[in-house]
Amino acid sequence: MLYWLAKQLAAHYSAFNVFSYLTLRGILSVASALLISLAVGPAMIRGLSAGQIGQVVREDGPQSHLSKKGTPTMGGALILVAISVATLLWADLSNRYIWIILGTTIAFGLIGFLDDYLKLVVGNSRGLPARWKYLLQSIAGLAAALLLYYTARVPGETTLFLPFLKGFALPLSGVGFVTLSYLMIVGMSNAVNLTDGLDGLAIMPAAMVSGALGIFAYASGNVIFANYLAIPAIPGAGEVLILAGAIVGSGLGFLWFNAYPAQVFMGDIGALALGAALGLMAVIVRQELVVLIMGGIFVIETASVILQVASYKLRGKRLFRMAPIHHHFELKGWAEPKVIVRFWIISLLLVLVGLATLKVR
Repeated sequence: MLYWLAKQLAAHYSAFNVFSYLTLRGILSVASALLISLAVGPAMIRGLSAGQIGQVVREDGPQSHLSKKGTPTMGGALILVAISVATLLWADLSNRYIWIILGTTIAFGLIGFLDDYLKLVVGNSRGLPARWKYLLQSIAGLAAALLLYYTARVPGETTLFLPFLKGFALPLSGVGFVTLSYLMIVGMSNAVNLTDGLDGLAIMPAAMVSGALGIFAYASGNVIFANYLAIPAIPGAGEVLILAGAIVGSGLGFLWFNAYPAQVFMGDIGALALGAALGLMAVIVRQELVVLIMGGIFVIETASVILQVASYKLRGKRLFRMAPIHHHFELKGWAEPKVIVRFWIISLLLVLVGLATLKVR
């Protein structure tokens, strides 16, 4: 909205042309989302507390978590509000990628809201049954994948590229592209959700990965940079930087309240939405495999759950003291802040490795 207004004013006052620069609008998006989160956060936390929408703690989990019982949850709504407002303020709303990502993010947020509502308000400990949750996720994920495929304008938008292999480019059929996109969107959504088990553990890696994807988007949307870096040139992808910046800003703002000891948890409403947004942005900039590197913490957390279940069913033994793996380290005696910060450090290193693929090709 403000970007649109600046474009109108630029016809009369040349100074407003500065808002045509993606880099400036990206910075403004980060700042706006951060300020919105900090401004709205306290009132939202009070509202959640007044509504007695508090965390339910597993009795078989680490004993240190028992003190978290009753902590306001569904704080992911704060993240969605900040992302949506900042994006609408600074993005070019004629860009189809903005609406596809924003719509998908909100759709997954609504699925998470329904799950949280059933658990925390209705009192159904199971929440939304898994089959219905995955069905709704599948519908939203497939819708986004089909929209991307049928609105693609250049072959690069539906081609698979591999990091470190400069000459590799595999054109995907409709089924191949939609399947890969679906797996990325739904898979990342659930991976972030599994990681969201400690104060600030999921939000910081999500913000870092989003920031890195914003850099990829900026480079992919610029033909000169894309050709120089040997990455696919995707018309219009640069605008994704604005939404990626909004995720970074809202994530940092949410972390202000979610840092240990957390005043609020994001719940499924935030985790499912953030994961879907990351997966979808990776698909748009054609960096599906790179995002699995940068989001390695999410991959490891998911793999730990899969391996734990498989090991118990096949061998009758558990590989870890508890899954996801962050609980394993807690039960080994690591203090919660130590687990969180060490996972953040690993995430930062993995994001840097992912960014390095821009040159190592």
